[in-house]
Amino acid sequence: MSITISSARRAAGIAAFTLLAAGGTAFAAAPASAAPDVCQAFPGQTSNRADCQATSSATGTSAAIGDTKGAASANAGRNGLSLGIGLDGGKATSSATNYSAPAAIAVGPRSSATLTGIKPGLAIGIAGRGATVTLNGKDPATCSGGLSFAGDFQTFSGCIDLGNGPILLGNR
Repeated sequence: MSITISSARRAAGIAAFTLLAAGGTAFAAAPASAAPDVCQAFPGQTSNRADCQATSSATGTSAAIGDTKGAASANAGRNGLSLGIGLDGGKATSSATNYSAPAAIAVGPRSSATLTGIKPGLAIGIAGRGATVTLNGKDPATCSGGLSFAGDFQTFSGCIDLGNGPILLGNR
């Protein structure tokens, strides 16, 4: 009896593992003496600090976390849920509307994660040192420049870059 793992399950497993690994890296990257800025905006609120900015419409919710070397921005429009985390030189930008929920995570110098949610669905982009991840909700996800991962349920596309060029996943 053989076991067959579908591409979707394989991608979901890789995404879950990558998310957990990146989450641990994000919080381990900041030195203990420098707590990151946290900006949270519940429906109808705005929050601004030195290294983060979060804005939410009357039906959106957003959060951004940035440290002194990184920057994060999260904007939740109508019925959106947005998260941006930029640490240790990374820049994360997330924008959501129409029941979308993008999470942009950039950790390390010159890393960039820019995610836009325009259709119902989850999206995640994780960029490591020098990498760039882009999701716009219309075109396939892109990863370049180094360790990075993206998964987008709006376009059913994704990518993984382990430092030697992107591996494209899903619809193209």
